Amino acid sequence: MRAFLMPRILSACLLAALPLGAFADWPMHRGNPQLNGFSTMSAVDAPKEEWSFSAGKPVKGGAAIGGGRVFVGDDAGVVHALELDSGREQWSFKTEGPVEATPLLLGGLVLVGSGDGKLYALESATGAKRWEYVTGDKIMGGANTAKSPDGKADWIFVGSYDAQLHCVDAATGKEVWTLGTDNYINGTPALLPGGELIFGGCDAQLRIVSTATGKQVREIEAEAYVASSVAVAADGGAYVGHYGNLVLGLDVKEAKVAWRYRDRNFPYVSSAAVAGERVFIGGGDKRLHCIERTTGRGIWQFATRGKVDGSPVVCDQTVLVGSADGRLYGVAVADGQERWAADLGAPVSASPAVSDGWIIVGTEDGVVHGLRQPLKKP
Repeated sequence: MRAFLMPRILSACLLAALPLGAFADWPMHRGNPQLNGFSTMSAVDAPKEEWSFSAGKPVKGGAAIGGGRVFVGDDAGVVHALELDSGREQWSFKTEGPVEATPLLLGGLVLVGSGDGKLYALESATGAKRWEYVTGDKIMGGANTAKSPDGKADWIFVGSYDAQLHCVDAATGKEVWTLGTDNYINGTPALLPGGELIFGGCDAQLRIVSTATGKQVREIEAEAYVASSVAVAADGGAYVGHYGNLVLGLDVKEAKVAWRYRDRNFPYVSSAAVAGERVFIGGGDKRLHCIERTTGRGIWQFATRGKVDGSPVVCDQTVLVGSADGRLYGVAVADGQERWAADLGAPVSASPAVSDGWIIVGTEDGVVHGLRQPLKKP
């Protein structure tokens, strides 16, 4: 596999700015509330598969990792809690619809939406249901979280196919506020600086909302359906791809599109990752694209043999990305060259989750794979 390089000088300082919220664990969709898909974990060397767990039905959503456990859903509507070191199932919880949403881990709870239209709060230790919150239609995207304005409560934010963004109190499962839109919401709302959220949907709008009030404060016309989540950089820059075959760089404060990146005429279902001055995103053209964050100019492309609908994760100097060709790739941040490829035997539409040397990813044959980076010798 080879990278397609643009004829330009590459910066030697690739990761000058550490993105917000680079967690050791992976407690939610894209790893942190800014949804930037960044981890300080190294993934330079080819990982070894240490275990696999058969869920029995396709695993299309990403996993969350915390407290020595992996939490992931499947198309049968089952949420699985697995031991991180062995892949052994600790508990499971059955919902009434497929679970494609990445769970959110918060305060001893696993918060996860289902295709049955409910947001569930499960005890992370046992899987016992603490509460459920009912929306008007299916939930496909993961939840996000922020503190209430007085700092006393944890609030949960989740979109639904009922065309509403819901804010729910994490302790009680009670509604705090809802915001109506004009069509389905697929992705996870991303946290912006200053107590705001940004998200898109099938109404082709990118909405900026106050976490405190649930009121829309600004709006950006995306010009096409947005099926993914917006990624937010440390300085508040935001990036998203859509069904109009474009990746957008957003000026959130001015509520406008700062740049548009177009390559081939294929849609972007993948959510972007952000590291330093680069944006990484998978495309329906079977490629991983690396884009200059400030200008929208292409830097390199990495070709796979299948669609790249899953979202990439940046592990220090390596980008992890799955493909419909059945492989998980490790690609060099600097030049887009393949560092390694792991053949998982079935299409990968889920995004990888990473923690403490582990790479966890599900495949469409219903298997969750636990891969481990080689342990460094002291």
